[in-house]
Amino acid sequence: MTEPTRVVLPRILVPAALPARDRGNGASTVALVTKAIGADTFLNGLTTFEPGAAIGHHSHNCIESVVVVQGEAVVNIDGVETRLSTFDTTFVPADIPHHFRNASLVNPMRILWTYGSADATRTMVDTGVTGRIDGEDHG
Repeated sequence: MTEPTRVVLPRILVPAALPARDRGNGASTVALVTKAIGADTFLNGLTTFEPGAAIGHHSHNCIESVVVVQGEAVVNIDGVETRLSTFDTTFVPADIPHHFRNASLVNPMRILWTYGSADATRTMVDTGVTGRIDGEDHG
């Protein structure tokens, strides 16, 4: 028996109208393009960091690119820290530990992330726990 054809329609996604998920430590994420709306080759979304906020050191099972779209960030990729400004972009291959933090203690920082797989996972370095990105309700 054949599967029914899934119709995928174009979408306009307005981050302010979408739910944000609290990532802890002053970071929150809004999923944009996800499997739920029809993506089958990549995922993306926005994460906002309050002043001084950081996310935990982690890796993914696929490539990831991050664009700083607001503010100043510090990225740690495999133990090397680099300061980033608005529109600076990272490319992180699969299985490379990394994390971002807001370089400012006054202003928010925001990143646009894209995973090179709709089945992207995140593995936290400190616990070894792995979870699906889309299972976190944030793309």
